[in-house]
Amino acid sequence: MRQPNILWFCTDQQRYDTIGSLGNPHLHTPNIDRLIREGVAFTRAYCQNPICTPSRASFLTGRYPRTARASICGNSHFSRDETLVTKMFADSGYRCGLVGKLHLTSHYHREEERTDDGYTSWEYSPQPCDDWEPGINKYMDWLKEKGFDWHKEYVMPCQWPPRNGYVIPERIKGIPEPFHQTTWCVDKAMEFIDRQEDETPWLLSVNPFDPHPPFDPPEEYKDRLKIQDMPLPLWKEGELDNKPFAHKDCYLHGSQKGMVRDTVHMTDDEKRECTRDYYAEIELMDHQVGRLLDFLEERGLRENTIIVFMSDHGEMLGDHGIYWKGGYFYEGLIRVPLIVSWPGTVREGLKSSALVELVDVAPTLLELAGLPVPEYMQGKSLKSLLIGETSADHHKDKIYTEFYFSTMLMHQIYATMMFDGRYKIAVHHGEEIGELYDLKEDPEEFHNLWNEEGYEGLQSRLVRECFDHSVLCNIDKVMGRSFNY
Repeated sequence: MRQPNILWFCTDQQRYDTIGSLGNPHLHTPNIDRLIREGVAFTRAYCQNPICTPSRASFLTGRYPRTARASICGNSHFSRDETLVTKMFADSGYRCGLVGKLHLTSHYHREEERTDDGYTSWEYSPQPCDDWEPGINKYMDWLKEKGFDWHKEYVMPCQWPPRNGYVIPERIKGIPEPFHQTTWCVDKAMEFIDRQEDETPWLLSVNPFDPHPPFDPPEEYKDRLKIQDMPLPLWKEGELDNKPFAHKDCYLHGSQKGMVRDTVHMTDDEKRECTRDYYAEIELMDHQVGRLLDFLEERGLRENTIIVFMSDHGEMLGDHGIYWKGGYFYEGLIRVPLIVSWPGTVREGLKSSALVELVDVAPTLLELAGLPVPEYMQGKSLKSLLIGETSADHHKDKIYTEFYFSTMLMHQIYATMMFDGRYKIAVHHGEEIGELYDLKEDPEEFHNLWNEEGYEGLQSRLVRECFDHSVLCNIDKVMGRSFNY
């Protein structure tokens, strides 16, 4: 039997709670819902770092960010000692392509320095803006070929990337859908698939920029949603009094060290407007996912194509007074969508509550394709759960996320977090304060139990477990273990 094709669709900065059939009544995602009906949706999937590069390095290697030496965003190069799973597929005979961003190294005004990534087709677009020389950002070149003037049509009142005080919400006139970067990503994905004329299996990474800030959906998608129908962010007066300094500082002075406007002076309607724009981007994404699903079915490829739909990390979206991202471990930021579909092989219509991590995706894809999983991969394959050999509601006892001052645009936080399905503990190294939440009693994470009377024993036990887990999950076997000297 021919090995399966793999369509790996990774959005940027999409929260877990942004899918209609998974419980969000405020937006419409009929095509992602359709993908869930045809596969397995993991409702408790977590990234290993809430920042782009460390998270992407982790799920592309099947190794935790610290081990992969990729704990920061803005690194000049990627370790040559790390092997991407796409390279493993290429070495096994797959034809691999990329559309959109990769972001394993800095792409500041240049094409990022590539490792031996296995991609022979490279449709690179790090962001949908004109910050690069011609030939680097393929999306901008595509617009020019179509005679579309991005500078004239895209109306943004402030500088991007922002330097300080970015207004939330910023009233942007986004690009119409036919010229949008997400549309371009799907168009290029279709072109790649149509070029595969022989029996060689393929793997395609589709990595659009949406719904990453600046929250600039096409006007037609904004008009579909009513601001007054949008939910307000999670907030409880006084909740930041017993939380790390960075949380309150972002609330009072703006997220990402003041790059983003503070939320103290935002009105409820402004907060709802921001949510509306974010949701509108996801509705656009959903429509484009539908185009791609229809295309695969029309080409007779759906039955032999594994589809993974996921995001690299979430978005605070005003929860706890914070927008965008940073050194936080709230559910909205570290919990992400993860859907796997392969008709006839993977279970269908299943919503799994198992604790899973994005580091598990790489070994899962290798196993599903019948390829060996290297011993040094630290993720745990989901194959047995996906095909019905093991329980749908258990995969791991706990998950791990880290933040090691992962970008210069944020506070100097060095923290490791462990979550066992009920208790979430974040140890802020070098600080007196930490975080401890009981998500059974406090699912909104308003009440930090750190140093509270009556929780001393629980806190002590969880700090030790967090330390043990952060060490043990990062055991590195990349050099092999022969035990011969």
